[in-house]
Amino acid sequence: MFGRLRAWSRRHPGITGALWLSPFLLVSVLNVWAVGTGDLVALGATRLGSWGFAGLGLLLFVPLLWLRQRPVTVFVIISLTCFLQWLLGVQPLFFNVSVLVAMYGVASRRPLRWAVGAGLVVELGLALAFARLAPELDVSAFATASAFTMAIWIAGIYANTRRRYLEGLEERAERAERERDQQARLAAAAERARIARELHDVVAHNVSVMIVQADGAGYAIEHDPEQARQAMRAVSATGRGALAEMRRMVGVLRADGVQEEYAPQPSLSQLDDLVARVRASGLPVEFRVLGVPRKLPEGEQLTVYRIVQEALTNTLKHGGPESRAVVEMEYGVRELLLRVTDDGRGAAAPRREGGHGLVGMRERVALFGGSVEARPGPGGGFRVLARLPIGEAGTGRAA
Repeated sequence: MFGRLRAWSRRHPGITGALWLSPFLLVSVLNVWAVGTGDLVALGATRLGSWGFAGLGLLLFVPLLWLRQRPVTVFVIISLTCFLQWLLGVQPLFFNVSVLVAMYGVASRRPLRWAVGAGLVVELGLALAFARLAPELDVSAFATASAFTMAIWIAGIYANTRRRYLEGLEERAERAERERDQQARLAAAAERARIARELHDVVAHNVSVMIVQADGAGYAIEHDPEQARQAMRAVSATGRGALAEMRRMVGVLRADGVQEEYAPQPSLSQLDDLVARVRASGLPVEFRVLGVPRKLPEGEQLTVYRIVQEALTNTLKHGGPESRAVVEMEYGVRELLLRVTDDGRGAAAPRREGGHGLVGMRERVALFGGSVEARPGPGGGFRVLARLPIGEAGTGRAA
């Protein structure tokens, strides 16, 4: 039941956030109503007025609806709002608990460096608030508030560590399942190899018998037609038996249900369709062609298509939400430069074992004497850079 509830909350983050924040918002509204215009003087909010006071509460709580999707942005907005409140001389209110919620969101959903930054900002804000409330700083009260803040911060760090631990367990379980499936496929491939060897033996044996019978019929056709006819009947029977045996074994080899593909291989003319399909999957992609396009051999066109396909697939898998990708093809004098970049998680993406996409890219490009670089970008995201010789430079093949 709890698993289904968590899955539903992941699918509907906006509704979940609204339900979660509704008690806080209700208490805030009641607080505004109870304060009234007359009490604003005591709170130092006369410059804001009743509506400004209510707007301050909305600025402190409404951004929390997007805490799961953009925790750092939400924390920045709420922190700046709290700083503006301090500049206007408004005393801390129930609204300001939202900065602790935002800090927890950063600590539980972002790397440690972001969590440390958020904790320091909240501690600085706490010190400013206490300096305003008590010029002769009450050290014990400040220490108590600071300890409470640190407890929330540590809870966020623990939640982040716990989530990453569970993700690691899921990844190991998926890897074990893939390894099990791989072992099953290897065993099936070994059995099919054995069947293929048997098929070779059957065909070779029956063809040898047919050759012998056909030679005998050729020698006997003039002086013993009946023997020649019997030899040809034996050839016919042997051929039918060999054909039946071959069909049976080939049927076993095709028992996995994989359909043969007779469609032509993709080319550069289908890159626009590939980009359109990726966009329809939810990843914004920008496709640019630079330089003067030149006619490429079919093999190189297929290589370019597969590199773009693999790079965009990796972005869909590992880039994370809100990521974007750019595909650039630049035609030079002697080489084609292919760049596929995204602004996703890059080096922060979880590592997954068993993938051979990048290895396949390098092998394909190496056939044409080119090179591939694939690594996280310095400012985040991931970049694939491929160089393919074209024209006379691309006629040679790597050994």
